[in-house]
Amino acid sequence: MERPRRTLVKAIIWNISGLAIMSIVGYLVTGSAGAGGAMAVINTAIGLSLYFLYERIWSRITWGRVDAQT
Repeated sequence: MERPRRTLVKAIIWNISGLAIMSIVGYLVTGSAGAGGAMAVINTAIGLSLYFLYERIWSRITWGRVDAQT
């Protein structure tokens, strides 16, 4: 089981890369850096929140885990 802080750091790093990619895609689709950036920020905020929640739920599920001490 990992600590919430580790989950948060993982989520932030993941979303920074997603923010960069989404900014580029948004710009290519809309032709506007402002619109592309806004799309990326909204997507990142939603994605970060949902990823954190998703990871916290999975950290409590023991299915498929192997005990490190065995």
